[in-house]
Amino acid sequence: MSKPKKSVRYADAGVNIDEADRAVSAIKKLARATFTPRVLTGIGSFGAMYALEGYKKPVLISSADGVGTKLKVAQMAGRHETIGEDLVNHCVNDIAVQGARPLYFLDYFAVGALDAAVCASVVKGLARGCKRNGCALIGGETAEMPGFYQPGEYDVAGFIVGAAERSQLLTGDGSQVGDVLVGLPSTGLHTNGYSLARRIFFADLKVDSVVPELGITVADELLKVHRSYLKTLLALQAEGLVRGAAHITGGGMTDNIPRVLPKGLGVEIEKTSWPVLPVFEALRERGNIPEDDWRRTFNLGIGMVLVIPAKKLAAAQASLKKLREKHYVIGRVLAAKGERVRYV
Repeated sequence: MSKPKKSVRYADAGVNIDEADRAVSAIKKLARATFTPRVLTGIGSFGAMYALEGYKKPVLISSADGVGTKLKVAQMAGRHETIGEDLVNHCVNDIAVQGARPLYFLDYFAVGALDAAVCASVVKGLARGCKRNGCALIGGETAEMPGFYQPGEYDVAGFIVGAAERSQLLTGDGSQVGDVLVGLPSTGLHTNGYSLARRIFFADLKVDSVVPELGITVADELLKVHRSYLKTLLALQAEGLVRGAAHITGGGMTDNIPRVLPKGLGVEIEKTSWPVLPVFEALRERGNIPEDDWRRTFNLGIGMVLVIPAKKLAAAQASLKKLREKHYVIGRVLAAKGERVRYV
């Protein structure tokens, strides 16, 4: 006669439903604080509902992204409170460059063994980013997957939906030879180039070590928040002062500026027209990074590039000054048959 089998619960497989309930409870409270009157469902519904109002000919603009291996730095430092804000701002910028105002945001948080406190810390950043950008954290997924991630590791991704009037889309299609490039400063690496930065810094430093060239710790430098350019973009767009905009992420200016230009056009960028942030100089020297790779990996201190008609440059600069937005004239648009980005 066979022995009775031992009962196996979900918790024995590594999934803690009680911890998940605690995480969801915190998420609900944080997300609800971001809701606008157009949100029709609460957290916990099978699908989130949002009423699209106030547009005559609306175009929905969406994007999905992550923050790359910046997550690894946050996990090494045990600091999770800014990663969510990084994610929201990155996604907001990606749709703002096309003229969209963000409506709502969803997240995907995946972990091997759920820690409700860590999850809540990440979501606090998500909620803060959403509130500051005027969009609702409307839903998402928290996935506990034992054996899939190492202890202490998690992954997070974001999904954003925004809207714009069809007549007010920013496409860059109207860009012309002679248009001016205006750069807006970044806060640091933002969310790109972290695999290279980690390899260089962690060759002889720990996450809490002070970088001599910078005077702050590796964590303090690499966890600086990826900033949002939404307010500035919306203001310039409303005044008809910008033809196109490029969010400088992976690929740097070299790969991202051509994405918003018609075929046959390129740009000339003056390398000394803005102050390269010290962190990028430190990385370049420590890693002996070739210049072309350096420029294609990092933003080098410019997180957003605007394409401005030359005749409207003075008006755009006046608006930027009113917004207290630092800016630099970094180059111009020109005809290009081959290489589309030239540094001088």
